[in-house]
Amino acid sequence: MRIALVGLGGMGTVHYMNYQHIPDATVSAAVGTTEADRARVAEWGIPLYPTLTALCTEQTVDLVDICVPTWLHRPLAEESLSLGNHTLVEKPAALTLHDARAMYTAADRVGKQLYVGQVLQFTPEVAALCSVVRDGRYGKALDAHFERLSAAPRWTQGSWLFDVHKSGLIPFDLHIHDLDVIVSLFGKPATISCTTAGAADKPYREQYRFLYGYHGLTVCAEAAWFNAAIPFTARWRVYFERGMLVNDADGLRGYGADGEVTVFDTEEPEKIPTGINVPPTGMFLAELKHYVACAAENCPSDRVTREQVLAVLEVLEQVTGKA
Repeated sequence: MRIALVGLGGMGTVHYMNYQHIPDATVSAAVGTTEADRARVAEWGIPLYPTLTALCTEQTVDLVDICVPTWLHRPLAEESLSLGNHTLVEKPAALTLHDARAMYTAADRVGKQLYVGQVLQFTPEVAALCSVVRDGRYGKALDAHFERLSAAPRWTQGSWLFDVHKSGLIPFDLHIHDLDVIVSLFGKPATISCTTAGAADKPYREQYRFLYGYHGLTVCAEAAWFNAAIPFTARWRVYFERGMLVNDADGLRGYGADGEVTVFDTEEPEKIPTGINVPPTGMFLAELKHYVACAAENCPSDRVTREQVLAVLEVLEQVTGKA
């Protein structure tokens, strides 16, 4: 499987490092225009092209992996698909439901696949949560709470994350991780509400609290870029009729109503260095192995489905309209 990598920043580096551990995948070329891009491919020993069209004129590739800022996803994905390539884009697929639908339409038109990188679906913790929800060992879910909190990402190049037209801000960049899990488990919520907080001198809201209502289930989710030097925090808990799952820095535990405590084994079999300030992890390797296998068979993903991607964007459009 020959991979063309578009975007050689932090996420592009993460993907490159992980492809080195997939025997049937080779990053054969990249697209970039900066001095940093030229230095990166010199280190990796692969050719660099100024555009995807130029690359595909000289190289045959099987999968194009797009790791550029969000507002560039649609034009690059449509270019890739028009050139006859299976295409993977990082989350979010796009900043509007309309754009995402157009991207899938472009894929259908040429008989190729469009994949979206929602990496939490490939973590042991989310796999365990899905299993518990679906097998009903604790009964039905009654309440859930998700948190995804960090200091404001001032490291971003050119401050594009703080531009609503380029990143979609906290709902599309940060909360989307948890929302994808929520929608994959419970579907689209019946009711949606949202509160926000933030300093008056900021051009964006710094903290969001989302409330999603289902029939017999309430889900609260918080996401924030705080003006505070807090460590990154991602945790969740789900309360069921006969127990609770808690996932935090101490791991994943299940607390049954009968007093039984289950400590889930969430140790990843292989942890790959990312090349950036993210600890070695196995989730990107699991994700990319999945998409390489799907592309080899020209089949859609059953882990991050089209319906799921579009439903998440539909909810985000609704919730941002209420913020």
